[in-house]
Amino acid sequence: MTTRSTTTTTRSSSTPSTAITDDDASASVSTSASPAETDATTEPDATTEADATTEPDATTKTDTETGTGTGTGTEPTSAPVAPVEAGADSHRLPRPRRSRRRGLAPGKRLPASRLIGPALFFALWALASAAGQLDPGAIPAPWTVLKTTGHLWTDGTLPTDVLTSLERAGYGFALGLSAGVVLALASGLSRVGEALIDGTVQLNRAIPTLGLIPLFILWLGIGETFKIAIIAIVVYIPIYLNLHSALSGIDHRYVELAEVQGLSRFRFVREIVIPGALPGFFVGLRLGVTGSWLSLVVLEQINATSGLGYMMFQAQNYGRTDIILVGLLIYGIFGLVSDSAVRLIERKVLSWRRTLSS
Repeated sequence: MTTRSTTTTTRSSSTPSTAITDDDASASVSTSASPAETDATTEPDATTEADATTEPDATTKTDTETGTGTGTGTEPTSAPVAPVEAGADSHRLPRPRRSRRRGLAPGKRLPASRLIGPALFFALWALASAAGQLDPGAIPAPWTVLKTTGHLWTDGTLPTDVLTSLERAGYGFALGLSAGVVLALASGLSRVGEALIDGTVQLNRAIPTLGLIPLFILWLGIGETFKIAIIAIVVYIPIYLNLHSALSGIDHRYVELAEVQGLSRFRFVREIVIPGALPGFFVGLRLGVTGSWLSLVVLEQINATSGLGYMMFQAQNYGRTDIILVGLLIYGIFGLVSDSAVRLIERKVLSWRRTLSS
């Protein structure tokens, strides 16, 4: 009786244990438990019993512990990954720093940037003069030059010389500008014109312009005419060269497009040639403006009775370096103002073009 009761108790206790094990096995499969436990709790067949009775190797143990092993009786599942709550440890994660790449463009234009260099030059000049590092007889101080400028302006000498120089430079520049543009258009738009004009201009370019002064004096006399003619030659050469180069560099596809569209000669020049040649034209214009002032300094010292060059020549005879510096400073101011004016016009006319300078 005791043995049978014990057996009954054992059977009754093993039955719910087996049921619990089956439930746990199904629960472990649904919750992605390890495949090794699933194989151990499911109803084994012959092969499964053999696998269950054998001692698992190190690889099986490791896979069972980590939840990455693959079973033989059930489909492998991956271990569940706990979701990371937003804001829980996000403040602990290092944020990647954005590497700021250095720009290749020169950046924004500084206000009054063209005056920074001259201002530094005059500051160094004033400091050197105040420290006694410059000989007043050779290089007077800036305040001495300003004082001399005031005296020359008060007695009427400086206004007359300035107006005379402006008149000569203006006439010569206008004549040279007109000649350079006309010759460049005739040479750049026609093969016949190029054959007749370009070689002559290149020959004239190779001859020093100031070397033509004696010949022009014999031809035109010693008056104002030869001075204006020399200034015109100095001006037209850079304008012609740059404008002719710009005309020759226009893309031939634009010409073909104009022919397909049936543009007339006038519209072709107005809508294609002029916009394409304007950048080169303004480069030559700036060089021409500078050349007019450079040649004027020399020409006004040849049989002249007025002008800034004449004033400087007379100051040389009397050893007045302060007056010479006054003339040089006025020439420099004229050159800077005229070049800035050309650049301003270029910026307005070529506002459609995006360049580093803009």
